[in-house]
Amino acid sequence: MVEPVRATVAVRRVLAAFLADPDTDRYGLDLIRTSGYPSGTLYPILTRLETAGWIEARWEDLDPAVAGRPARRYYRLTAAGTVAARRLRSG
Repeated sequence: MVEPVRATVAVRRVLAAFLADPDTDRYGLDLIRTSGYPSGTLYPILTRLETAGWIEARWEDLDPAVAGRPARRYYRLTAAGTVAARRLRSG
């Protein structure tokens, strides 16, 4: 079930980043660059959106030693989240 999310300017900007390509997995640094918000603003928004059922998150299946970087946490709009985000954008 998708819960309502308070539609602040910051939430709308983060959702716009997702809606630019709703079928693409996005990770934190990518969303920071796209939205223009620092991590201290972005990650609480992502947590609220995930709790509300608008996005889902998964950890990248990666061996950090082999890749030479930490695993990324990827985020993607859920089907219901896409509908809710589009409704919020149009309203």
